[in-house]
Amino acid sequence: MARYPVLRGLYELEKTIGCGGFAKVKLATHILTGEKVAIKIMEKRSLGENLHRVRVELDALQSLSHRHISQLYQVLETESHFFLVVEYCSGGELFDHIVEKNRLNEKEARAAFRQILSAVSYLHSLGFVHRDLKPENVLLDKDLNMKLIDFGLCAKPSGGLAGFLYTSCGSPTYAAPELVLGKKYLGHEVDVWSMGVLLYALLCGFLPFDDDKIDTLYKKILDGKYEEPTWLTAESKRLIRSMLQTDPKKRIKVDELLSHPWVMRGFREPIPVNYSCNMKEYDSQCVNLLARHKNISPEEMWEQLNKWKYDYNTATYFLLLNRRRRGLPVRIFGPGATPFRNYRNNLPLATPIDSQKVDRGNELDSIRSFTTPIKRPLVDDSTPMIPDKRERTALTPVNEEWSTVNSSVSHAPVTRHQKNVYQVSKTPAKAPEPPISAPNGKKRLAKRLHSPGPDESPASPRKFLNV
Repeated sequence: MARYPVLRGLYELEKTIGCGGFAKVKLATHILTGEKVAIKIMEKRSLGENLHRVRVELDALQSLSHRHISQLYQVLETESHFFLVVEYCSGGELFDHIVEKNRLNEKEARAAFRQILSAVSYLHSLGFVHRDLKPENVLLDKDLNMKLIDFGLCAKPSGGLAGFLYTSCGSPTYAAPELVLGKKYLGHEVDVWSMGVLLYALLCGFLPFDDDKIDTLYKKILDGKYEEPTWLTAESKRLIRSMLQTDPKKRIKVDELLSHPWVMRGFREPIPVNYSCNMKEYDSQCVNLLARHKNISPEEMWEQLNKWKYDYNTATYFLLLNRRRRGLPVRIFGPGATPFRNYRNNLPLATPIDSQKVDRGNELDSIRSFTTPIKRPLVDDSTPMIPDKRERTALTPVNEEWSTVNSSVSHAPVTRHQKNVYQVSKTPAKAPEPPISAPNGKKRLAKRLHSPGPDESPASPRKFLNV
């Protein structure tokens, strides 16, 4: 924490949970609420000419509020760093989940794909395109719901979705043919191609177009031919083909995907176009509690919040509202309150020390820990206490409403991956090394490091990102 004084008193930094070319992500505790968050830390000097991409990402994240998009809570900027406080997703990357399972069955893949499609459809409805859709940019929360992340390469064409883009960016193995050729393109058509590659990876465990040589990879993409494993159903093959059309005009549209028979199977209704979870709505319970803490009137509190500065007040309100929507009691800690993890331990206010059991070298520390009174947080007791644990079989279709899981419904035993998901905050599970090749000789899914590309249209396909 000493390295980042701007976070002092606001967040308690913990371990590093992610690292990329320009940023690292730290797990942290929001001190006022005791909630876990992730903090994306970017050094301006290392960003160089890509500094403007942070502004683009912030513009997008401050406009988005969707249950399958990682929520932005707070933005802090210093002379040397950006700090983006975002929703913590303890389930890790979808990529690692695929690697661990080798491939997902159709029911699991459909549940994951529906949620990703819901997020992308919402993104497009606001005029944004993602341009870097892949399993590494989809996280799982503790309930194994998909959360789309990494909007550094997103764009909002000035002419809306019908406006052309020129920057070749993203990951080559997920790139549409028009990107490879360096032509102007429509962002929403590129996103559909990437989702087709992503769905193929979910169902097959390897990529439709892959090669160690970039020239060969591009030829495969431009040719548009790929293997269709025998385990794919006829309906799955048809859906993937409709997304991986080399001619973007023949490619299926997002609106058509929402009600596609494969996507609809097992579900009563198509995916809603606008599936937002408005985090900027007025909630009297959360506003009143925060006003009590600040010792001001609820009206004054809401006037401050309603400016949506994405400061500490915004973060606190969003975290309280998120707890309330999950059916948990909303509470904040007053000045000097003990962190929430100690409050949950229900330690006594004062306990006599048995001198026979105290190690003499640690006696002073023991006396302090047992005699310091624990200050209880401010709690709104009108909300019933509901355990904050909801087990589901990995990637099964979920009830996409703000409601708690019905405890009377029987669930399959928790799989090894689920146990890792719930324990990740204590002992993160390391995904097993993927086999070199699949039974059919295809290479298993593998990560490819990349960094943002140039803004100008590339002179040739070789100026593609990652190359």
